[in-house]
Order: sequence, then structure tokens, then C-alpha cells
Amino acid sequence: MAGKVFFSVSMSLDGFIAPESVGDLMGRQWMELQRWVFPQRFFRENLKLGEGGEEGRDNDIVREAFERTGASVMGKRMFDAGERMWPEEAPFHTPVFVVTHERRDPWERPGGTAFHFVNDGVEAALGRAREAAGDRDVRIAGGGATILEYVSAGLVDEFSIALSPVLFGSGIRLFEGVDAGRVALEQVRAEPTQRVTHLTYTVRER
Repeated sequence: MAGKVFFSVSMSLDGFIAPESVGDLMGRQWMELQRWVFPQRFFRENLKLGEGGEEGRDNDIVREAFERTGASVMGKRMFDAGERMWPEEAPFHTPVFVVTHERRDPWERPGGTAFHFVNDGVEAALGRAREAAGDRDVRIAGGGATILEYVSAGLVDEFSIALSPVLFGSGIRLFEGVDAGRVALEQVRAEPTQRVTHLTYTVRER
């Protein structure tokens, strides 16, 4: 049986998930937004950031999102940024399908990550990701425009937000321009930790 389609992101209190400019990734605001995840043991191990790290509910949530994922989908903007920043052993360890107009051969990395470039739209990319994931879930990794396209198309089953006590003021809003007439949400869980509040919702067609 096919798994779920989900996404999981960190979001500021005013609704932003990333700076407008790719050049500002890893800048002060973005680092503040992601401050909760960097100390987590599983995150540090997966990105080869060194030994040690915190264990607790935040760490469990990071690990659970990774373990449920059988394949990922992302947009070209996120891939372009990640190609420069990810370590040689990219942190996915599964097939990743990049929605793009670029024609490019698959790019295989050490550790089991293979990037496949899909030129015929979000539904085609999701179909390939579902096939690759088997009975595990497909994660829409980002960025914001790609997540929005999947939500508005009714192709997301569930999502989680790590709501961080940070204000951006500008940037990429998670739901900017969403087709709200098609999308209804049901809250599944709200779980505060020391640094963020984890919110989980199921998505259904309105």
C-alpha cells in the first residue's frame, strides 16, 4: 500500500520558511529559524557535523521524519542551493526527484542518495517518487514554491511545522498564494518543546 505524501518545515511566527535570496541561506535569520535542529544528535550525525548532540523529543521528531521517508521531491531552487551546501554524502540517503526544466543525467552521491531530474511537472515527479518509495512515505522537501504547488494541487496528505520564535518580516511565506478554496486542514497534534512548537495537520479537499 502506498505511503503518505508529507512535508516538514521550520517556520517563523510571521509565516516565513526561508529568506527571499538564496544568497541569504545560512545567514543570521535562517540560522535563528533553524537553531532548534542543529544541536540534535540525529541531525548532526546525518550531516556529518560531529559526534554528540541532544537527545529528546526534538531529536525524535527529526529522526522519525527521516525514517518514514522512502523518496523525496524538491524544486530546482532548493536543489541549486543544496548542491553547494550539502556534504559529499548528501543527507537524504534515498532517491530524490528534482522538478526542473533542465535535462540532466541522474547524479548519484555516496551513501545512497541519487538525484533524478524530472522535466514533465510535479505530478510526474510525485509518481516516480511514489514508485521509488514503495510502502514508505514521500517527502516534499521544498522549497516553498514547490510545497505550495503540491498543496494547491491536493497532492499532500499531511504536514508538520516547527514553529520557531523568530520574526523574519520578509522572505518566502509557506502558504503565499495557496488555493484556499480547495484545501481544508485538521489538526492532529501540537507539541511544544523548549525551542519550538511542533504542529501536525492532515490535509483534505474542501
